[in-house]
Amino acid sequence: MEKEIAKDLLSIKAVFLRPNEPFTWASGIKSPIYCDNRLTLSDVHVREDVENGLAEIIRREYPEAEVLMGTSTAGIAHAAITATILGLPMGYVRSGAKDHGRGNQIEGRLEKGQKVVVVEDLISTAGSCIEVAEVLREAGAEVLGVVSIFTYSMQKGLDRLAVANLKNVSLCNLDTLVEVAAQEGYIADSWKERILNFRNNPSDESWIK
Repeated sequence: MEKEIAKDLLSIKAVFLRPNEPFTWASGIKSPIYCDNRLTLSDVHVREDVENGLAEIIRREYPEAEVLMGTSTAGIAHAAITATILGLPMGYVRSGAKDHGRGNQIEGRLEKGQKVVVVEDLISTAGSCIEVAEVLREAGAEVLGVVSIFTYSMQKGLDRLAVANLKNVSLCNLDTLVEVAAQEGYIADSWKERILNFRNNPSDESWIK
C-alpha cells in the first residue's frame, strides 16, 4: 500500500521533490519537499485509494473505533469519506473554540468515553494532531490513535508522539516516497540521500548543493 500511495501522490503532483530549488517552510526552514495532500480530493482514483487505505488501517489498527475526528481543516474531508466507508460517525476539531454561538471547538457529537481515531493528512512535527488529541481527551474521549496520509518520519515528530502517548499509522512515508520517486524517474537516484539527510537534520542545510 505504501508504494501505491507514493505513486498516487507523485502522479497528481501532490508531492514535489526539488533538492536543487528548495522550498521555504513557514518556519523559515529550507526543504527539498513540498506536500499538498488536499490534491488527493480532486482525483477520483487517488481519492479512492487514499480513503480505502485509511479505512483499512482503522479496521486493522483500531478495530474498536467508534468515532472519527478530523483535524481542521485538512483532515475533515478525509475523516468524512472514511467514516462513510466504515459506517461510523465523524466530526472535527477546530484550531480554537468559536467566539460566537455555542463556542464549540469540537464539532459533531462526542460522548464521554467514546473511542476516537484522529484523521490527519500530513505528519511533520506532529503538533496539530497532538493538540487535537489533547482537546478530545479533555472532553472525555478515549483517543485510540491517529491515521494519516503521509509522514516525514521526522525524529521531532516521533518523539512528540511518544511523549503524548499517541500512536500514528500513515499510508505512506518519506523513505518509501523517495525510493519510488527514483524508481519511477521523478528524481535522480543521487537525490535520495540528500532528501533523507534533510529529514534527519532539518536545520542543517548541507544537503543544498
